[in-house]
Amino acid sequence: MEGLVYRSTGSWYDVKDLHNVFWKCRLKGKFKLDESIRSSNPIAVGDIVHFDIEDKNEETGMIYEIEHRRNYVARVSPQNRNLRHMIASNLDQSLLVATLKNPKTSSGFIDRFLVSCETYHIPAIIAFNKSDIYGPEELERFAYLKNLYENIGYQVLLISAKEQSKIEDLLNALEGKKTLVSGHSGVGKSSLINVLMPGQDLKVMEVSDWSGKGMHTTTFAEMYDLNKSSKLIDTPGIRELGIVDVSKEELSGYFPEMRERLQNCKFNNCLHLNEPQCAIQEAVINGEIDEERFGNYMAILGSY
Repeated sequence: MEGLVYRSTGSWYDVKDLHNVFWKCRLKGKFKLDESIRSSNPIAVGDIVHFDIEDKNEETGMIYEIEHRRNYVARVSPQNRNLRHMIASNLDQSLLVATLKNPKTSSGFIDRFLVSCETYHIPAIIAFNKSDIYGPEELERFAYLKNLYENIGYQVLLISAKEQSKIEDLLNALEGKKTLVSGHSGVGKSSLINVLMPGQDLKVMEVSDWSGKGMHTTTFAEMYDLNKSSKLIDTPGIRELGIVDVSKEELSGYFPEMRERLQNCKFNNCLHLNEPQCAIQEAVINGEIDEERFGNYMAILGSY
């Protein structure tokens, strides 16, 4: 039978078949892994799998094959930095939920997320949540970030899950898509999904008073049907998002505003640090590339 993986808990997988029936499945003992993807987890939410029925009454099955993934998102495995940890696969787009207050999402984190999406050719939307608590300073910051990211091709929204402000704009952006929803713990992902899908009642926890950081409420990635044609994949809160599968020389190619200028650099392997006749440095000086974005590029480069 063919099915779609909705949830992974490590050794068991919730798989929905073509007749909308859920099965509890596990992996066949001699399961053949894709050696081209060095991953700490063999199956990701969003995978299309084939399985045999083990017990029809208990609705359990045995997965024996994964179909080819058209794309995926991964991060560095927490168990082994040399391996990837698959977050989700076969995505149409990603949604980064960010906040400018309580907690504050840094532009460095946003840019790391966007580089990861660019790496796997997955379009990204940025939704700044908690607009109901923003004052003039946060709104000025939002205007700056909206202008910055929209000018390089990303959709940017200002929403409030609490007051259900601009939720219709977000629903329109999600329509007909399979969307990965991510962001720091505490930015309101679970609250937002509860608004988008009334009755889901995902657990919500407050931001820690002493640290100003969010506390994890999602343990495993899980997919939900927003409607017949739209799906959301909720992911565990990510505090650190490592860049995988990107070399130093390739990194600037995943910044759209840099990518279009790379051919103008004197050297093909230019890292845009202090090389002569660097088109990227020149664009920064001329105000054509944002200084903060370039600083984030430098920070990522320095983490290698």
